[in-house]
Amino acid sequence: MRKIIYIFGLLLLTGCSSQYPNKDITGQTFPAVVGSTLEETTLSIPSDLTDDLTLLLIGYVQNAQFDIDRWLIALDVTETNVKVYEVPTIQGLFPEMFSTVIDNGMRAGIPKPLWKGVVTIYDDGEKIQEFTGNENAANTRVVLLNSEGEILYFYDQGFAVDALNKLRLSLIANK
Repeated sequence: MRKIIYIFGLLLLTGCSSQYPNKDITGQTFPAVVGSTLEETTLSIPSDLTDDLTLLLIGYVQNAQFDIDRWLIALDVTETNVKVYEVPTIQGLFPEMFSTVIDNGMRAGIPKPLWKGVVTIYDDGEKIQEFTGNENAANTRVVLLNSEGEILYFYDQGFAVDALNKLRLSLIANK
């Protein structure tokens, strides 16, 4: 009986997800969305992002954390100087209902000094997924924004050194 309840719950959590084809969003304006940092501060993207350039590492499923971590390590090792936000983006009613549990799980695995750089999107999760596409959901959506919210660089194929180098060239070209 317990297995049946577990399977039913899993179907509820995953069955409400819409699938959107991936697309290149370079040159477009990032949609206005609102999230909350793990410090519980509300952040409106892109309007609250005041740096000249900001990098969003958007993840749609828990397994995307592996890809996000590869990007973060590569940015650190290459001493890439840009403001970075990890943006877990979850669509659907059921994840939103469990947002406290999900956020507490992230807090348990992320050092407290980094909480201000993790912005979880629940209400607007579907808006972002529809905008970028969510095929191959374990791949990070790497989005470089200028201060007006224009997307200067976009990549969604999983970490690659060539993609990192192109991102770094985009940073240099847009400073």
